[in-house]
Amino acid sequence: MKIGLLLVLAGLATVAVVAAMAMNGEMTGQGSPKKKMPVISLPKAKTKGQMSVEEALQKRRSRREFADEALTLEQLGQLLWAAQGQTHPWGYRTAPSAGALYPMELYAVVGKVEGLQAGLYHYEVAEHGLKRLKSGDLRRALQRACLGQGMIGAGPVSIIMAADYGRTAKKYKARAKRYVHIEAGHIGQNIYLQAESLGLGTCAVGAFSDSQVKGLLGIAEEPVYVMPLGVPANNETKNH
Repeated sequence: MKIGLLLVLAGLATVAVVAAMAMNGEMTGQGSPKKKMPVISLPKAKTKGQMSVEEALQKRRSRREFADEALTLEQLGQLLWAAQGQTHPWGYRTAPSAGALYPMELYAVVGKVEGLQAGLYHYEVAEHGLKRLKSGDLRRALQRACLGQGMIGAGPVSIIMAADYGRTAKKYKARAKRYVHIEAGHIGQNIYLQAESLGLGTCAVGAFSDSQVKGLLGIAEEPVYVMPLGVPANNETKNH
């Protein structure tokens, strides 16, 4: 009886350990150990720049041609912070969100950023950092998913907004999609203005194959915007 009781207790302990590992994301669906990807810290975001909001608004354009220049890690971090950075200990962010539910996830397809490997990254808001999800330059594949638009392949980085509509629908039901799309506009304008203040350019792209973008990124959320970023080429005729 004692041996049987010990075996039962040992079995229960094993189940508890496995359950804890699963809750902490340390097991894959096959039950094998899953390595936790480290978060790459981004430089601390600046809250005071060299350009006023009014000047950035005056200069804002959709820029579709980029010079063959890499971005710095500081520039990428500043852009991501402008899009979704935390601005308050309670978790408030740079862009308003209905009910402070923040349904948007940000991904960066990185081709040329100084000090950062090419690949797919997720912006970790709380840590102001990046988690690499895939290695390799995915810009051309993303360009194909975006109906062949050349600026996607030419820009050193593209930021992709992807929405989890369910987060907002829990509170706002049928109006959730509207609120999420409004929020995407807030975030997009933040990226536009921050890019201008950094001497960079971007263009908000909505023409893409949803399924192809989701498949390329390996995400469950729905892509809403793709925004290529880079140093603008001197061609004002294609900007508006």
